[in-house]
Amino acid sequence: MTVQSEVKFQLGKNLVTPGAIKAIDNSLKTHKRVRISVLKAATRDRTELKKIAEEIKSKTEKKTEYRILGYTIILIKQ
Repeated sequence: MTVQSEVKFQLGKNLVTPGAIKAIDNSLKTHKRVRISVLKAATRDRTELKKIAEEIKSKTEKKTEYRILGYTIILIKQ
């Protein structure tokens, strides 16, 4: 039996809501990585994607770093 080390979320046109931040925070308590897919309805602009990643990083309680691969933000707990 393997332990899942990452959780997956999707952000739609509402982007970063308080509920999404709370869910990401809860996931970071038990997982090292969180994968967040940004849907087409949200944005397809790379600079906007980086702003979204920075916003998520600043609003989470845990100290995290992020990586952007395509239209996916990967949060890594430090």
